[in-house]
Amino acid sequence: MTLRVRSLLIGLAVGGLLVACSNQSPDEPAAAETPGTPSAPASPPVSQPTPTPTGIPASTPAGTPSALQLPPLHAGFDYQLGGPYPPAVGVKVVTRDRTAPIAKGLYNICYVNAFQTQPGEEDSWDQDLLLRDSAGKVVIDEDWNEPLLDLRTAGKRTRIATKVNTWIDGCAKSGYQAIEPDNYDSYTRSKNLLTADQAKQFLALLAQHAHSRNLAIGQKNTADLVGDRKTVGLDFAVSEECGQYDECAAYADAFSNNVLVIEYTAGGLTKACKAFGSKLSIVRRDLDVTTPDNSAYLRKTC
Repeated sequence: MTLRVRSLLIGLAVGGLLVACSNQSPDEPAAAETPGTPSAPASPPVSQPTPTPTGIPASTPAGTPSALQLPPLHAGFDYQLGGPYPPAVGVKVVTRDRTAPIAKGLYNICYVNAFQTQPGEEDSWDQDLLLRDSAGKVVIDEDWNEPLLDLRTAGKRTRIATKVNTWIDGCAKSGYQAIEPDNYDSYTRSKNLLTADQAKQFLALLAQHAHSRNLAIGQKNTADLVGDRKTVGLDFAVSEECGQYDECAAYADAFSNNVLVIEYTAGGLTKACKAFGSKLSIVRRDLDVTTPDNSAYLRKTC
């Protein structure tokens, strides 16, 4: 599972299909949101490079975008981590897993699980790069059964970044315009073995590489670190449930409203839309971000 959610215990009890700020009336069926067809085609500070107006240097890998582009502001947005499907009419920005194809003609953000391994994939990593406690046991994100990566030394951060950066190269080759590295906040689940500074130093390595490929890079959650966005080299924000937890203002201020918001409850969507519906890109998804052929599928907007 690739989705990072603040808590597994929220959403289902508070949720429901009715959203106060939705364009649907109480009796309007969920089919109003039926997908349509997309339109046709701390370490030393890391500063964001300026893309060269003359195009890509000859040494840049094929598939690299010709210039860095930020997500459009206050745009129709869909979060498709559970699988790709045709975006609804009006959607201009789509986030998909790095293994999925892009939505042609839209602004595409590539999801990468950067700070933890996917369940069952720990054997694909050098074992010394998995975070271990004093007893030698791998530290696990219990909510998603994902082993944490060990960011405690510069050497390990560099080795981990080298692998993740190959995924970023793949995103560029696939046609994505931006990267969403997940689990920036894994240090909060590390049994106090990792620090925020180590997380920032590692993310700065990814940001530098993404910018070298003319890809924008977003800060995923972790509102406590928005003040470091320029030092790390981050371009926009992706926030899960900033409405639910009253954090949207922090992201909006730090990123000049270039914020993509995903809510998982009716109440969270209502709060986000009431305060920021005219400024930020906001969507409500079902907790497992399923596809429309699943009975649990839900997508609503302000």
